[in-house]
Amino acid sequence: MSSSQFVIHSPPVLAPAEIIEALREIVTPHISDSLQRVSGVVGLKRYHRSRKLVGTAFTVKTRPGDNLLIYKALMDMSPGHVLVVDGGTDTTNALVGELIMLYAQQRGCAGFVLDAAIRDSAAFFEADFPCYARGSSHRGPYKVGPGAINVPVSVGGQVISPGDVIVGDEDGVVSFQASEAPKILDAVATIAANESRIKDEIATGAREQSWLQKVLAPHGLSE
Repeated sequence: MSSSQFVIHSPPVLAPAEIIEALREIVTPHISDSLQRVSGVVGLKRYHRSRKLVGTAFTVKTRPGDNLLIYKALMDMSPGHVLVVDGGTDTTNALVGELIMLYAQQRGCAGFVLDAAIRDSAAFFEADFPCYARGSSHRGPYKVGPGAINVPVSVGGQVISPGDVIVGDEDGVVSFQASEAPKILDAVATIAANESRIKDEIATGAREQSWLQKVLAPHGLSE
């Protein structure tokens, strides 16, 4: 559906359940490393306690300070979708708060990622409902539009498309196309195995270590 004020596309297909479950055990730094350290969301703060965020992006682009289409998005979501909002980095007016969070929980929403502000931040912490946002504000939102649903958006310097996989933990948020998941999971397994070997070497207590030499030697700094 589209008009001069709104663009609304169909909800994206959820990522396969086996991919989602596999990602619950993987930290975002390993995913970031597999993406050559150039992708991922930056500049957002975690407002919940510790619950892992894993799900499929359901995107919303809003006018700064306006949350009209967030209402529509939450009604159209399926369990496992993540609300991803491009609010233009503006933190003057909060786009979501406790009531929207409670409704989202009932709808099975996996969490929020907003390049905008939230309010009632204590409620997100208490509920441990996954929420990453640019900031917080006591000021409520407008509900006028315009906006768009399920279009590519920019969040924290990362372009996120509807249907992308979203993973968030204590180190931040990463995203990637669902079709890339098998390759990323393979790369992450290699990264984790390499880090395990390095940990074993560190545990020996030796000053000279191969992982250090690998970095330092090409610059003549190995001695």
